[in-house]
Amino acid sequence: MSLKFSFKNDKFSLDRLNLPSRYYLFNDDENYIKLLNIGEGIFPKDRIKTNFKLDNSNLIITTESATKIYPSNSKYFSINSIDIELKNSSNLEFLNDELILYKDAKFIQTFRLNFDESSTFFYTDILSNGRTFEDFDFSIMKIKNSFLENKKCEYLEKFDVQGSELKDYIKRKSSSSNLFAKVYIKTLDNENFLDVLSKEEFTTFTYSKSKKLIIGVLSGDNMAILKNKVSDVWNIYRNTLNKNKFNMGKQ
Repeated sequence: MSLKFSFKNDKFSLDRLNLPSRYYLFNDDENYIKLLNIGEGIFPKDRIKTNFKLDNSNLIITTESATKIYPSNSKYFSINSIDIELKNSSNLEFLNDELILYKDAKFIQTFRLNFDESSTFFYTDILSNGRTFEDFDFSIMKIKNSFLENKKCEYLEKFDVQGSELKDYIKRKSSSSNLFAKVYIKTLDNENFLDVLSKEEFTTFTYSKSKKLIIGVLSGDNMAILKNKVSDVWNIYRNTLNKNKFNMGKQ
């Protein structure tokens, strides 16, 4: 199941579409794509591939709803793979809805973003604690996020976590904030942007090794509140691009 497309000078081109991977494209104000949830979720043995390129183009992209990962009672994982390339002053704003790992789920995600010096991006991932009657009861989650500038690695993040480990960690912290969002940002002036975040009291952000990237974590005990925090940081990002707030039509 795969989706491959590109934008050049803001003109859309669909290169490959294997059902049930699907999308909605809107471009009334800005190029905006909603990725449809695959059926009712991602099942063991499913491998979802999303690949796209932006060349002198702008794109806002999101999932239509939460991504549900179904249980696996075998050795098989659900796999989600994303590969993106940005060049020639392109701008990407990629906001995922929450990831919901069901009890006994096994999930692998690989994310790769290659960008040049002139391009900018805002990318988020949100992890929930599962369905309402579950609490980090998934089996295992493996994540690899790679951010490369001109194919040279700027930031590599790999983790392999069991649900029981995450549950124990939160219990030891005695924290009610058990919902998490990771945010990855590149602007044309990262130093100034980090200063603005600090002034707005978003203090859980820092640089990557060469300061080419800003990485942050947001947390909360309520999904609506957490998403509002993500939205607030996104609006600050859009303000740096002299853009107005954008309504993704999810209210």
